[in-house]
Amino acid sequence: MVERNASPQPNQPSEQTGARSVPAPAGGISVIIPAYNSEAFIRRAIDSVLAQTLPPQEIIIVDDGSTDGTRQAVQSCGGNIRYIRQDNQGASAARNAGILAASGEWIAFLDADDEWLPDRLALQVRLLQQYPFLNWVTGNFYRCRCRRGHQRTLDLPLPRQDALLRLLNGQPVFDSYFSAHQHSAMGCTDTMLIRREILLKAGLFRVGQKRINDVDLWLRIAYLRQPLGYVFEPLAVYHLDTEGSILKAHRQPDHIDQFLRRHFELAQQAGMLEPFRPCAAAMLGWWLGQRLREGDGKQVRFLLNKYRSLFSASSFRKLYISSFCPRTATLYNHIKEYWRKRKENPAE
Repeated sequence: MVERNASPQPNQPSEQTGARSVPAPAGGISVIIPAYNSEAFIRRAIDSVLAQTLPPQEIIIVDDGSTDGTRQAVQSCGGNIRYIRQDNQGASAARNAGILAASGEWIAFLDADDEWLPDRLALQVRLLQQYPFLNWVTGNFYRCRCRRGHQRTLDLPLPRQDALLRLLNGQPVFDSYFSAHQHSAMGCTDTMLIRREILLKAGLFRVGQKRINDVDLWLRIAYLRQPLGYVFEPLAVYHLDTEGSILKAHRQPDHIDQFLRRHFELAQQAGMLEPFRPCAAAMLGWWLGQRLREGDGKQVRFLLNKYRSLFSASSFRKLYISSFCPRTATLYNHIKEYWRKRKENPAE
């Protein structure tokens, strides 16, 4: 290892929330960035952390066996950065190594190919100050289509923000991750800020799980019955289509089946099977959409038949028929989704 020193409304702009005057939380914040062959973009990620209006206590880079110039790129940055190198074991092992090495009471995650917006930490700490019972908080973010002129789209667009705030009576706190997931307000790994004690209690990331390793942990935290805070202001930029990503590979179709079987058992053990079912349906629906886009109708039919109880009769019928002409169905759904997003994001 090499170490170098180096209560306003939640959906208002940061200049109005006083984000720039937020004091650091007791115990400090450690930022964990797993990296694998990230020479081309890791400096962007680190620079976005160094530019935070509320600086973290430390930045921990866990190099998961890179064979390029990732180490040199990290060493070219300033700030309080700790560099840890390990043999290639995957994103979960890299994140766990960072959590175990962290000195902060709070853990914030960032993927090496993504970036934070300047008030990411300040806005979330402000929310924690307003609701001190919270042990984790997430938030809105931009999806950036890097191969389409870097087009940015809000994960939770403005019309849905307004409706959700009314549903929450103006309080940006969900009673559970399940509720946030149901309303598509669970953020992403880049927007999670979690008390280290809760991560340890939930068992950290599951080593060896190639896909959905982040949601796997968020669900295990949900089984601990932890309410979840949400910042409506965008906090990060999630870059799609990044080559060589440590986390955006591994799309084998059996991963979702294994994931669902395991979590149906865990949810039942926790007495939370019913709240989990809508999450399972949403995740499986997303995965089936991926399979349709790749033309894998056989896998779609297999998963549909195995998890038929998660779908309404009409949804099951529509997906089953689409599985016989997946690419045509995908084109239709793409056009339909395009116009839906244009309606929700007219300015984008």
